[in-house]
Amino acid sequence: MNWKLVAEAPKAIVQAALAAHEALDAWDAEIVLTASEAAGQEPEKWVLEAYLPRRPRKADRAAVRGLFADGPPELTAEKLPETDWVSETQRAAAPIRAGRFHVHTPDFPVDASPGTIDLVIPAAQAFGTGQHATTAGCLAMLDLMKQRGTVVRNFADIGTGTGLLAFAALRLWPGARAVASDIDAVCEAVVVENALANAVPLGTAPGQLATVVAEGMGDAILAGRAPYDLVVANILAGPLVALAGDFGDTVRAGGSVLLAGLLEAQEPAVRAAYRTAGFRLAARLVNGDWSILWLRRRAV
Repeated sequence: MNWKLVAEAPKAIVQAALAAHEALDAWDAEIVLTASEAAGQEPEKWVLEAYLPRRPRKADRAAVRGLFADGPPELTAEKLPETDWVSETQRAAAPIRAGRFHVHTPDFPVDASPGTIDLVIPAAQAFGTGQHATTAGCLAMLDLMKQRGTVVRNFADIGTGTGLLAFAALRLWPGARAVASDIDAVCEAVVVENALANAVPLGTAPGQLATVVAEGMGDAILAGRAPYDLVVANILAGPLVALAGDFGDTVRAGGSVLLAGLLEAQEPAVRAAYRTAGFRLAARLVNGDWSILWLRRRAV
């Protein structure tokens, strides 16, 4: 039985609620939050939705209300049909184009036009199909890095989700050593399945993708492969700030990090943390309300 709690509020208030959620040390993992513009409303009206695998309890309502600093909006509860909404939404999602990349589900045809890098990501319960602004932004930024002559022989994709960004990087730098990690063990099987669908070789040799289940850089394989030419992390602003020092220790001088998952309003805090860790801005783009940052570590 799946339910959701829905709250409508001005855009700034919903974004503040998302930031408050991110800053929490403890949160019920069964409550999944999403936010978007309210359909048919003025652009500044947003909707926050909290998905639950049960009828909302008093504690669930209190947790969601607690994300709003002043005067929480009214919450409405809706019972959802017994459907895998993540898979259904992704299955119906139209292909996206980001830089040279064309990303689609198996329901759509391959784009074999010259110069196009085609990737197929089946509907799955893991983040990263290219539809989200941060993922699409990372694809576009990876393409920009390649066009600007960035050389990558060794990279890591932290918080890989479906593996899409790791696959994309291997398409651009096919001889690189590559490792994709995620804190969620479910993602490892998803990455393996998607790698097979995209003819991405798995393994530890150059040109192959290794997979790891780990929190941040806390794994012997991740540590042992350093220093990296590139670390990609499309996660959240809080973890990005926390990982700045670790990335500074594992990215070679002159190497790059590609950061996403942060709202534009959170960008100053993230950039400050990475400036302290020895990184400087190489390029940035804003996709919707989300910032995508390419930072380079200062040469020693």
